[in-house]
Amino acid sequence: MPHCSAPPAAPLVVELAGLRRRLAGMLYEALLLVGILAAACLLPWMIAFWLLDVHNPPQWLGWLGWLYIFALLGIYFIGYWHRHGQTLAMQTWRLKVVAAADGRNPSLRRACLRYVLSWLSLLLCGAGIVWAIFDLDKLFLHDRLAGTRVVLLPPVPRR
Repeated sequence: MPHCSAPPAAPLVVELAGLRRRLAGMLYEALLLVGILAAACLLPWMIAFWLLDVHNPPQWLGWLGWLYIFALLGIYFIGYWHRHGQTLAMQTWRLKVVAAADGRNPSLRRACLRYVLSWLSLLLCGAGIVWAIFDLDKLFLHDRLAGTRVVLLPPVPRR
């Protein structure tokens, strides 16, 4: 009996996502993160202040809080980018982070690099975001340096 194989699947054709869509996705992401951070930070800090009976917390406790937020958001972003190429907000806007070289989900190393560089992009008064205005491919600086791209996925066909 001859072996029948399915025809090769046509490659998914995607385009680079536009600047306005990426900025709207970032705004939506920020709104979602407010809830995540409130839930993940409020309870641990209330417990810590209650256990330590602190009315005037030491300065290092503030830095510990920022480190906690950095790590918590890192787990969220790096995990979603590496596994799915999309965060929850990116799914809504049909955006996906891919490796520039092969269009696959970013490797763990590349996702970590993108995460750290995106913080720098934002903390330098948004200079890494403004970079996209002048970049030939309209990429954010952290995407250019990390070797990633944000692409627009085709709409899901309705049944």
